[in-house]
Amino acid sequence: MKIAQIAPLYEAVPPRLYGGTERVVAHLCDALVELGHEVTLFAAADARTKACLVPVRDQAIRLDAAVLRSDLAAHLVMLHEVKRRSAQFDVLHFHVDMVHFPMFEQQAHKTVTTLHGRLDLKDLPPAYERWPSFGLVSISDQQRKPLPNANWLATVAHGVPLCQYAFREHPAGRYLAFLGRISPEKRPDVAIHVARRARIPLKLAAKVDAVDTVYFETVVKPLLDDPGVEFLGEIGDERKSEFLGNALALLSPVHWPEPFGLVMIEAMACGTPVIAWNCGAIPEVIEDGISGFIVNSEEEALAAIERITAIERRGIRAVFEQRFTATMMARAYLDVYAQLLKRRPLRRAS
Repeated sequence: MKIAQIAPLYEAVPPRLYGGTERVVAHLCDALVELGHEVTLFAAADARTKACLVPVRDQAIRLDAAVLRSDLAAHLVMLHEVKRRSAQFDVLHFHVDMVHFPMFEQQAHKTVTTLHGRLDLKDLPPAYERWPSFGLVSISDQQRKPLPNANWLATVAHGVPLCQYAFREHPAGRYLAFLGRISPEKRPDVAIHVARRARIPLKLAAKVDAVDTVYFETVVKPLLDDPGVEFLGEIGDERKSEFLGNALALLSPVHWPEPFGLVMIEAMACGTPVIAWNCGAIPEVIEDGISGFIVNSEEEALAAIERITAIERRGIRAVFEQRFTATMMARAYLDVYAQLLKRRPLRRAS
């Protein structure tokens, strides 16, 4: 099958540091190639992929030093190039929300659009009602609830390569980990409070977006003076095995409708249990008492920490291998592509 993958241009594919969507696209491209398919990736030129790369920008946007730039213009140029080459592909798989809808209306029958973010936003329902012909994939069943009547084709869970992260049955450290964004949705301040009350050191590996600077400066930064709290900043994939694998547990005190939570399966790949708040897709990813604990308060999180050694780390790794590998994700998408091809209208004889 000839498949085009269209990635956002905000981060490299995969990201050098923090990043979710582009990391998933990278894993998907490589797994599809390994399964024998012809994959073309439209992305920034700093992508690292087994697919055939079509570079549409000199580098990913976020780490570009240029102060004056247009994110929209960059994506429109990419979409124009995709459309120019679209006849070469059986499937066009978009990961750029809905920005391609107006440009690809006549080719909607050969597109798949994976939605990676939250969908409970005011302006989204009218847009998906306006373009109902585009087949959509959710990354969790919970994610799609705000748009129950959209054209959903499937739910496909994220996956990471089987050997991406090293399994550690016996963690070398005695600390709790937080990995992600410093933002009100991710609540690192709650992670700090829980670690303090548990009297266990906490290591935070996270980025601070410009939009979250005030939250960081006023809420989180004052808490970093605690000697039991270590702020590492952003880390890349090459450091995650050590960071996650040596932790007693990953804390995920999310306070928003989490669409999936890639970091949780990265921790599971290392055999590290996850203590996550019961929001959004958390119950679809974490099996309570098996791969971690699902909690509703700081008190429940503290009780979970006390029981964390009762969870078998080898069992966590087994759950990852059974549910969340990149190959499993790729096979699930191949089923979606096949479903799309069956529905494709027949060409009229000339």
